[in-house]
Amino acid sequence: MSQWLQSGLRRDLCVLLYDEERNGQALKTAIERRYDRRFEPRQFYGALDQLERTGFVEKRTEGLHDVYALTEPGRRSVERQFEWMREELDYPSST
Repeated sequence: MSQWLQSGLRRDLCVLLYDEERNGQALKTAIERRYDRRFEPRQFYGALDQLERTGFVEKRTEGLHDVYALTEPGRRSVERQFEWMREELDYPSST
């Protein structure tokens, strides 16, 4: 697994982006609800910047908002993480 996904925050941001592009504020709101806590913008956007620099997430600007999407390497990493969790929890595969 990539060292960049060893952070729970970065990993969970990728999970939230797995099937849906989101603007920065919508993504921040979703992760804050998940953790039931507020993230400082520097911490939150720092995690996104690291994911973008390493190629897991891409960013584009739409109007006044940055929109984030998972890249193919990001998708594969989420899938590998899910498979590992499924194996460790001895949860049967749906296939």
